[in-house]
Amino acid sequence: MSETTHLPHVNRVHFSAPFAWLQVGWRDLKTAPALFATYGVGLALISVFVASVLYVTGKFTWFLVFAGVFMIVPPILATGLYRAAQMLESGGRPTLSDMLRPVGRIRSDQMMLGVALLFLFGLWAEIAYLVYGLSSSAVHRSVLDFIEFMLTTSDGLQMVLVGTMVGGVIAFIAYAIVVVTAPMLLNDEADFFIAVITSVRAVLTNFPAMLLWAFLIVIMTMIGIATGFVGLIIVFPWIGLSSWHAYRSLVAPAPTPSAS
Repeated sequence: MSETTHLPHVNRVHFSAPFAWLQVGWRDLKTAPALFATYGVGLALISVFVASVLYVTGKFTWFLVFAGVFMIVPPILATGLYRAAQMLESGGRPTLSDMLRPVGRIRSDQMMLGVALLFLFGLWAEIAYLVYGLSSSAVHRSVLDFIEFMLTTSDGLQMVLVGTMVGGVIAFIAYAIVVVTAPMLLNDEADFFIAVITSVRAVLTNFPAMLLWAFLIVIMTMIGIATGFVGLIIVFPWIGLSSWHAYRSLVAPAPTPSAS
């Protein structure tokens, strides 16, 4: 028996599939906009709190890393959204209690996923600190000083370029690990290792489509952040609901060929 016997089938999807996922996710969002906006408010408030702490403590130079974390942490926080999309798919009507219940019942597999992503975040933070330290010997004590250094000096521009390249690689690795794994762990028959392998296979099998999906997530998240995190109230649940349909499209069993 081969080692891949128990691995789920990974479907091939069209390059434009991410737009279909967003369309279905938006349809789900419209079924209970107040409910999903309430869930989105939670992430927006967390984001405002973290950003405020960074600003007040003078750690604003870490804000770019914090922005990048949106590729790592929200997929786990979106567990309730996956649950809601799953219920809508089966004809149910999710409530806030239904959405919060999976978050409170943390499985060991979800904890392992969190540890793996925490490790990647720690690696990213250390590299960001190293890149910043090698790029400037000065201490920037205000946001304006840091922005001026970042955008008007050759060292600052080089820091942004190197940091973006390295951070992008780490973020994409995290994305490949989590994009299918997070929603797949709602399946009681899936474990952490099977889910991660399936997630990576899905990305490699549909690389153009999954690259587009990552790009769309980044753009939508940047819009949410640029609006003072207010946009996340809608963007976060929209992405979360769409991610469930992405998982279902990528991992759902392929149709059985009819007998000739």
